[in-house]
Amino acid sequence: MNLFDVYPVNPIHIVRAKGSTLWDADGNEYLDLYGGHAVISIGHTHPHYVQKITEQLNNIGFYSNSIEIPLQKQLAQQLGEMSGKEDYALFLCNSGAEANENALKLASFHTGRKKVIAFSKSFHGRTSLAVAATDNPSISAPVNKTDNVVFLPFNDEEALSQAFASYGEEVAAVIIEGIQGVGGIREASIPFLQLIRSLCDQYGAVFIADSVQCGYGRTGNFYSHDYAGVQADIYSMAKGMGNGFPIGGIAIAPKFKASYGLLGTTFGGNHLACAAAAAVLDVMKSEKLLENAKTVGNYLLEELKKFDKIQEVRGRGLMIGIELPAELASVKKDLLFKNRIFTGEAKPNVIRILPALNITKEIADRFLDALDERLKA
Repeated sequence: MNLFDVYPVNPIHIVRAKGSTLWDADGNEYLDLYGGHAVISIGHTHPHYVQKITEQLNNIGFYSNSIEIPLQKQLAQQLGEMSGKEDYALFLCNSGAEANENALKLASFHTGRKKVIAFSKSFHGRTSLAVAATDNPSISAPVNKTDNVVFLPFNDEEALSQAFASYGEEVAAVIIEGIQGVGGIREASIPFLQLIRSLCDQYGAVFIADSVQCGYGRTGNFYSHDYAGVQADIYSMAKGMGNGFPIGGIAIAPKFKASYGLLGTTFGGNHLACAAAAAVLDVMKSEKLLENAKTVGNYLLEELKKFDKIQEVRGRGLMIGIELPAELASVKKDLLFKNRIFTGEAKPNVIRILPALNITKEIADRFLDALDERLKA
């Protein structure tokens, strides 16, 4: 049997990792400034993380949600304290797509409505409703198509106000990333997020803050939307939540009422996943990683703005987009194969920087030096 060929793969075989360093099968060392799509939040093979998963695996790795799993309650308590959303409830699943799928489903249950407002260049996942709310027709199959999702221009307050004036009583939810990842590291403006909050309140719709990539401390706030000073009704999360172990979840405001069977999952909230996620929060707290993300992120942003060949630098904390002119489109590839530095991209010419939240200024300087070399080549 062959693998179903859906990923463009770099010819690199990584066999070992620690912190922000990777090694391939030939012993070559790489710097990881992408963390496998913003997944590695506390660094590869962090000793506390490895210890907690190993201890849990030696006890029990999995049983279903038909029994008590105290680790789930522990994780919920830690997450509430770290995020400042202690009065919210937690539903655990396995991925960001599942988190957004459940958020949208819960919004529809709560309101009894079908219509969803999403935005241009959004990415919310690949499952049926999540991909329907994603602005990329090439990954949406015919079975995913629905008239229930309306796309509006990102950060366009007038278009949003007009949409609610026209059909606000039909809107179940507005879903928005605090900073668009795949869309090119584009930040939702503070007035736009505040307008979403006020219109959702006015019309009884649900505000869903997609924090799958931009959340979990990456920007220096726990949820990136928090910089707008408003509360969403549901926060979706995944990527950095398990530092590589598959786990996702939604934080749900008190106004939503749970009932047996309303949501469900087989693997979500399993023992190993909860042990991994609790270990991540332990490290985030003990190593003050939200503060570090803000400090090192601000340093990178300021230094990157000094490069005259960069068209624009966008982002917040350790979620950074570097927009290059078309003639420098090869820089990302050159950074990987000539400088051995992993970065991400957003089409056509944006380099995405999404490193572990515990990177140091010294690591940032290594990247800046390599970028300088590439831009002068």
